[in-house]
Amino acid sequence: MKRKILLPLLFVFLFHSLRAQLLSWSPQFAQGNGNITILMDATKGNQALMGFSGNVYVHIGVITNLSANSGDWKHVPYTWGTTPAAAQALPAGPPNRWFYTISNINSFFNLSAGETILKIAILFRDGTGSTVQRNADGSDMFVPLYDNSLSVRFNAPPFEPKYIPVLEPINKQVGESIPVTAVSSTSSDLKLYLNGSLIQTALADTSIQATPVLTVAGNQELVVEATAGANTKKDTLHFFVASAPNIAALPSGVQDGINYEPGDTSIIFVLYAPGKNRVSLIGEFPGSNWSEQTQYVLNKTPDGNRWWRRVTGLTPGTEYAFQYLVDGNLKTTDPYCEKILDPWNDGSIPAATYPGLKPYPAAATGIVGVVQPGKPAYNWHVNNFSRPDKRNLMIYEMLMRDFTAAHDWKTMTDTLNYLKHLGINAVEVMPLNEFEGNSSWGYNPDFFLAPDKYYGPANDFKRFIDSCHSKGIAVIMDIALNHATGLCPLAALYWDGANNRPAANNPWFNQVATHPFSVFNDFNHESQPTKYFFKRVTEHWLQQYKIDGFRFDLSKGFTQTNSGNDVNAWSSYDASRVAIWKSYYDTLQSRAPGSYAILEHFAVNAEEQELSNYGMLLWGNANYNFTAAAKGDLPNSNFEYALHTVRGWNNPYLVSYMESHDEERVMYNTLQSGLGSGSYNTKDLNTALKRSEMCASFLTMMPGPKMIWEFGEQGYDYSINYCTNGTINNNCRLDPKPIRWDYLQDASRKGLHDVYGKLFSLRNHPLYKNGFLTNSVDKNLTGAFKWLKITTDTSNLLVVGNFDVIPQAGTVTFQSAGTWYDYLDNSTVSATGTAQTLTLQPGEYHVYINRNINNVSTTAVSNLYYNGNPLQAKIYPNPSSGTTIFANLNIPETGNVLIELLHINGQKIETLQNKFLAKGEYMVTLGLGKQPVSGNYIISVKTKHYSNYIKFVVQ
Repeated sequence: MKRKILLPLLFVFLFHSLRAQLLSWSPQFAQGNGNITILMDATKGNQALMGFSGNVYVHIGVITNLSANSGDWKHVPYTWGTTPAAAQALPAGPPNRWFYTISNINSFFNLSAGETILKIAILFRDGTGSTVQRNADGSDMFVPLYDNSLSVRFNAPPFEPKYIPVLEPINKQVGESIPVTAVSSTSSDLKLYLNGSLIQTALADTSIQATPVLTVAGNQELVVEATAGANTKKDTLHFFVASAPNIAALPSGVQDGINYEPGDTSIIFVLYAPGKNRVSLIGEFPGSNWSEQTQYVLNKTPDGNRWWRRVTGLTPGTEYAFQYLVDGNLKTTDPYCEKILDPWNDGSIPAATYPGLKPYPAAATGIVGVVQPGKPAYNWHVNNFSRPDKRNLMIYEMLMRDFTAAHDWKTMTDTLNYLKHLGINAVEVMPLNEFEGNSSWGYNPDFFLAPDKYYGPANDFKRFIDSCHSKGIAVIMDIALNHATGLCPLAALYWDGANNRPAANNPWFNQVATHPFSVFNDFNHESQPTKYFFKRVTEHWLQQYKIDGFRFDLSKGFTQTNSGNDVNAWSSYDASRVAIWKSYYDTLQSRAPGSYAILEHFAVNAEEQELSNYGMLLWGNANYNFTAAAKGDLPNSNFEYALHTVRGWNNPYLVSYMESHDEERVMYNTLQSGLGSGSYNTKDLNTALKRSEMCASFLTMMPGPKMIWEFGEQGYDYSINYCTNGTINNNCRLDPKPIRWDYLQDASRKGLHDVYGKLFSLRNHPLYKNGFLTNSVDKNLTGAFKWLKITTDTSNLLVVGNFDVIPQAGTVTFQSAGTWYDYLDNSTVSATGTAQTLTLQPGEYHVYINRNINNVSTTAVSNLYYNGNPLQAKIYPNPSSGTTIFANLNIPETGNVLIELLHINGQKIETLQNKFLAKGEYMVTLGLGKQPVSGNYIISVKTKHYSNYIKFVVQ
């Protein structure tokens, strides 16, 4: 349908009479069967198109009686991001203004039978849809339609055209005047009232104006009344007039945020907000009812930087929702809130996860904070936890959402025995402070002192930490203090709506990030307000929750050295960044001596070495090389950079890992693109799991702290980009992943799990523990045949493995001559103390130790008598009267070896061993699950192609 061009006279009318509005329209009381011209002023609202010089288009639709809500646009004629000529808005003469005309509104939108338009929904945008003019808060804009009955409304003070229009901020003080304009749809007798007093009349007119002087502070009411014949209509608006702010110094002993006072009936609120003109508390406090009230206007400190108010008359134990109303228009809450309510996401938190969650207040909009004087305290059971030596941390990184189906602290607490038995002494939980949404990795933080409710109540988290400590497990909190989202009050308080970024005067954030890979809004860590915020946040978790340290996400971004998009420049040595981190580390140690600081840094080695010398731990990503090793990709399989000694560090402060939340899973890559030779193929699940055991043996036997990603100990083989519909797509990286506790029912996966457990146990063994805290390490990790040594005064170990897909021989020198013990399978080997050649099958590995900590029988394995069966076995003692026996085996082929105890009639009693062994001779220890009754039994030994049965007598 053709659009009419505004006549010059109509255009002049719109611009001059309604120029103060974000949206103006003519006629002012448009009806569905008529025409309308809508004028947009880009100097208002979010100002997205202010200064824009290209073509502007509308995205337009209607809200009808059939719409479910104000977001349910109907009859949208144009596709987003396209540029049809019919959608183009025309320049309105003065800069930053465009208009759009519709002829016959009902016909233009092609309404269905029985459908009535309530509002026109409209946005103005550029051709791509990347720059969009909206209301100041980013919401959609609406134009009301009317019927032919009498209507009246205010045009000034100006409104934002939300679905329910709201006044633009009115910052007037007592003694100032305010222009008021109202219009009616037909000639009427018009009256204006201010606070109940008549201030203006207009007879037989369609408009009325006045400029009353505001004589009192507090809530104001304007009413316009239109009477035409027997019909009378009214429109009412309310606004607040403040007195000049009261200047008062802060009470002694308070700090920014929420200060509970003795007696649990009063709170002192303190907001750091320099440059603001007025701050009020609104919410559920007595007499507030979510509107601005004189008794809740905050005092201003003499330096103008802080606003504060003591609120009294509160009931102990009661939760109160609240917000700050800043300069009459910005609603936000306290950045130091320890609990918030979220109107968009709280409804999807199950009651089982967060019992008794306070409902979101009906009268509120946006995020609200919650205070609770006299809230129930948690009674700590462990008050003197001794943190594990940071040089020997065995860290389990987890995203609780993908670890237990309930994703709550209570379930996690009940699951801790699993980690304890695995040998874990530190759990690193991905970001748990409030983040936008519910199901998330958590690196989109908005409130830094509040635990996210998606995981349960705060005291449940404290109980989890307490339980961890009772089991000797430290708790490390992953936190993203490089950035924050726009919902964070620190960002919202000083926001540049036109550019959708922090304003130039924001005390905490850079307008534009100083480094690559930044997301959301980048903190300026050289600003004093940011440094203070870092101190308060970390102090809160260390002291109130007794966490043991932090893993700092994107720590390399804590810099004001501007590297733009140059990753190499960003990674270069940065003295200012080093100074920032040393200062922050000092802050942590002053609040909680011995707490951990783990940096996701990935900077040049000289910088990381300096930070490690200062006491910090740093992530050491060895995913690429360990993946290559697991696959048999030898040219890329040298993982020696996972050793701190290779980097030249003085201390074993490198947190080496082959998987993290941010890396593709080793098992997935191996199964997808592993190599092979003949019948040996690393894409085979059982083979890949055995190679994961080999990789784990080398990783965990390196000195220094180690980290594994959840379910890596079970060979988790879903891609990091696995989608909930079963496909693989990069866009699904953050999607929930299957939770596979059933993996433990698979013998090979359970075998991998058990190997991890045994290796972690060795790291804690009194005879070997010190070996993992030192620099006494030697290695050859190039090529196929790899070995790693740790040497101490008395206890030594040697790890060997063949990472090829064919047999390989290699030369190693055991640190001493004599009998050495395979820690994982209890076999022995005779070492000469000089160079020895070992031949290993593909994927074969051994962890040899020189101390008999498993109490292995030292009876030498002699050549077994060959009776024609390639699979030879000898059991002793036989007869036996105990629950431990030994088997001398000659295994003719590499693969799984199954040893079972059978009744004499062949009925299975129990499995004694089911594990992968390379071809060769072994002496293994077999534990009987229970003492069999006296009699004759059979020991069955089977490989893939061979079997042997030995009569066994129990006395």
